[in-house]
Amino acid sequence: MKSRYSRGFTLIELLVVIAIIGLLATFSVVQFANAREKARDAKRLSEIKQIRTALEMYKDRYGAYPNATDGDDASGGYDIGCIGGPSGTDTFISELRTSGILQKTICDPRGTTNANSYMYYRYAAGSSGCDVARGAFYVLIIMTLESTTTPSPTSPGWSCPSRDWSTAGGAGLGYTPAWVTGAFEN
Repeated sequence: MKSRYSRGFTLIELLVVIAIIGLLATFSVVQFANAREKARDAKRLSEIKQIRTALEMYKDRYGAYPNATDGDDASGGYDIGCIGGPSGTDTFISELRTSGILQKTICDPRGTTNANSYMYYRYAAGSSGCDVARGAFYVLIIMTLESTTTPSPTSPGWSCPSRDWSTAGGAGLGYTPAWVTGAFEN
């Protein structure tokens, strides 16, 4: 007499195993994608820290923050980082590179379009109702973070009495930036 177990797998058992492997593979791909998003966000925050340090070094050397020189955004004001990629002609806050403070072009890790970049602008003293005695100030923005809500809970924010850059209307972008900071010259 042949045992029922010597015949091998049944079709149902085989389909169950294939389904389980498919679920595990799907879960792994989703987790990998989430890990990549978090890694790109960590790089963005690290690069913003480098940019902030470079801006302070520039101010210490020249007595003021650099102006936004190329006005990449639609309103012609903000300097938007690295359009055209690291080898492109658009250098984010070009004075940081030409002065030798930054050695490389800093680009958003995901893309080189306006939707995935850093933004910078230097405002004149007293702009948006800020205290004139505090001098000019800059606003530095990460437009998109992938792994967190907007605005990010880690965003320090930046505002003056008549403008809050952490909001869609305040930043003048039509949508809420993911992360914003700024600093006064005085």
